[in-house]
Amino acid sequence: MNIEQRTGRKITTLCSLLGYSRQAFYQWKEAAEQSALKEELIVQEVLRIRERQKRLGGKKLYVLLGNFLQEHNISIGRDAFLNVLSEYDLNIRKRKRKIPRTTFSDPLFRKYANLTIGLHPTGANQLWVSDITYISLSDGFAYLSLVTDAYSRMIVGYYLSKDLSAAGCVKALKMAMKQLSQGSSLIHHSDRGSQYCSMEYTEILYNSDISISMTQNSDPRENAIAERINGIIKQELLDTGYDSLALAVTGIKNAVDIYNNERPHSSLNMLPPVKAHAMTGELKKHWKNYYATKRKEVSMT
Repeated sequence: MNIEQRTGRKITTLCSLLGYSRQAFYQWKEAAEQSALKEELIVQEVLRIRERQKRLGGKKLYVLLGNFLQEHNISIGRDAFLNVLSEYDLNIRKRKRKIPRTTFSDPLFRKYANLTIGLHPTGANQLWVSDITYISLSDGFAYLSLVTDAYSRMIVGYYLSKDLSAAGCVKALKMAMKQLSQGSSLIHHSDRGSQYCSMEYTEILYNSDISISMTQNSDPRENAIAERINGIIKQELLDTGYDSLALAVTGIKNAVDIYNNERPHSSLNMLPPVKAHAMTGELKKHWKNYYATKRKEVSMT
């Protein structure tokens, strides 16, 4: 019995226990995925704005995001928007964190512990990080799913989708797994978005003996490597927009090829990711940790 058949039987059993039809279950599933992914887009746009206006408050952010929300067909009131900022720890003032919205009784929304705390990979295919971002098209937006090796920073899987379903993330994961050798001891790390908690996604990881790790407290900074790769691809290697999905697919293919094979990384001893992917051991960094330097200066005064 393949994955799809096992998943179908689980869904039928679950619907029977809860007294819902399969159609109602899939309608709810699609709505939940759309809501979670749109929330992720809001967070990414807030982080982008905060790069230049670090102290901009929530009410002003809401006004500034008006056109962005309309373009992405996202309907959200100001209070709900402020709640998103609070849940993702993006308020300027420190406030008591609300308990993240979770439904642990449903397998679609099971959350997993963060296995990456204190983890420092010493080679490729020990830790993968995944994330999703948007690409501008002339008639709307497409959504890029990326899977990146945390040691080499090499993009090992990607897929551009026209909609917000979890299918794009699944296809990016399957692409990444084609280069994975047998017996790899691998951790997959992501945010808590519903696409990464879905049965389609977790079944693939389970069946491949890949450990599942997720950010805690909905903090996007716990997936910093994936966020950084998103920024490099969009800001350095892609056009600001594309006339069609086909042109965007071509642009992304070229961007990933340049990123993996040509772009040197200061965190990889100035090597491109494809060369770092073949190495093991600690890679020399060519940048200073600002916060570590400031702590040292304070301790010496």
